[in-house]
Amino acid sequence: MIGNQLEGKKVLFISVKFFNYENIIKETLIKKGAHVDLFDERPSNSFFTKAILRVYKNFYAYKINSYFRELIEQIKETRYDYFLLIKGEATPIFFIDFLRKNNPNIKLIYYTYDSFKNNSNGLKILDKFDYKYTFDSDDALKVGLEFRPLFFANDYAEVRKSSNNFQYDLSFIGTAHSDRYTISQYLYSWCKKSDLKMFTFYYSPSKLLFKFNKFFKKDFKTFDVNKISFSSLKHSDIIEIYKESRGVLDINHPGQKGLTMRTFETLGAGRKLITTNAEVKKYPFYNENNILVINRGDIKVDKSFFKTMYEPLSEKLLYAMSVEGWVDEVFCVEPMNTWNSVLKG
Repeated sequence: MIGNQLEGKKVLFISVKFFNYENIIKETLIKKGAHVDLFDERPSNSFFTKAILRVYKNFYAYKINSYFRELIEQIKETRYDYFLLIKGEATPIFFIDFLRKNNPNIKLIYYTYDSFKNNSNGLKILDKFDYKYTFDSDDALKVGLEFRPLFFANDYAEVRKSSNNFQYDLSFIGTAHSDRYTISQYLYSWCKKSDLKMFTFYYSPSKLLFKFNKFFKKDFKTFDVNKISFSSLKHSDIIEIYKESRGVLDINHPGQKGLTMRTFETLGAGRKLITTNAEVKKYPFYNENNILVINRGDIKVDKSFFKTMYEPLSEKLLYAMSVEGWVDEVFCVEPMNTWNSVLKG
């Protein structure tokens, strides 16, 4: 939808790993003609490292600083046009200062798909960036960032072309946290009583974390251990489940207002969405025929929601929701006013 403004540009891209989306963004940039160097923001992706970075980053400061000094040695001879940082939970200020000094014409871009209350380091480095985006409308207004929701990958757009021979009326795929199990199992029972079929898949990145949650957290007390997987589904497996599903269940983390990736994947795939996030009603793609908002404390579902066909979105909206639209907007190639209505409430 745009020209070749990224053609031949060199992009340094640093991101935490988030379900392969960092590679999907990289591939999209490459298709637009950019040369991309992608590095993990974390020195390690062990459960211990992730936990320490979230709750007590200073304890891990030496390891983090050593990691980024090694990275400087790897990239110091390359001249970059852009630096894209996603989340910024570990990146130290000295590294950003180096990039600016070593690449005088570089444009620094920051994006986060997490709320700042969960990532204080992001706030500490914000003033170093030229362009700053968040998926959270509250943070956009409070901190003064541009508001840019998440996206869906091209594979989900291909699902729209598949037949409507559905094996499942509803599917849930997600990491086990908060009240997800309680809500999804309630809907699983409701589907069974309503002669509907539901698929569920629960993932935990750590056996230790799951055992901890099961012992200490109320919502995990009834969690059937036989239903948890410690290996995530492959991207291709998720796509196949979407193809076979009439609708998808999205359960956002309590207190998180930004829409999940699952929201965009579902609508991009042309599938109906049931979600606990009432914020979706503010978005330009909201259509009560396609999206059912449920109250996580008082779940009510009408079987008629499953009886109507999904109403396709406009090409303009689909582009804005796609990974191409995300890249074009974040790199200031294609300005959009698609999301203004969300901030206005």
